Amino acid sequence: METYTTAKDITLDKLYYIDGLASIRDAIQLMKDKEVRALIIQKRNAADANGIITIIDIISNVIIPERTLEEVSVYEVMTKPVLSIPSHLNVKYVPRLMYNSKIRIAPVEENGKYIGIIDYRQFLFAALLAK
Repeated sequence: METYTTAKDITLDKLYYIDGLASIRDAIQLMKDKEVRALIIQKRNAADANGIITIIDIISNVIIPERTLEEVSVYEVMTKPVLSIPSHLNVKYVPRLMYNSKIRIAPVEENGKYIGIIDYRQFLFAALLAK
């Protein structure tokens, strides 16, 4: 039985970046190629904040309204600034933080840098392993 103590312990290292000016088609292709559900949007400069785009963002803002994948840029549907999870946060508080913040997926931050990404699946898998 594994014991998880911090967010870092269950973080996936599948963290990929995309430029905000990229098309939604490019974002979908990168998500498909890397088998991820979210991408981090690169900062434009040091004073800027990162953003995030998820599959849900694309479905609700592009697919359902029937917009073409080429006409929409990532920056039009991303969430910015992205809420990050501190790597040292006790893992039992992470799902509560995400739920209260109404997010399903978030990058994990350590020493000012993103080290991975976390979503609700990690909590389910951790709970399964704990039994």
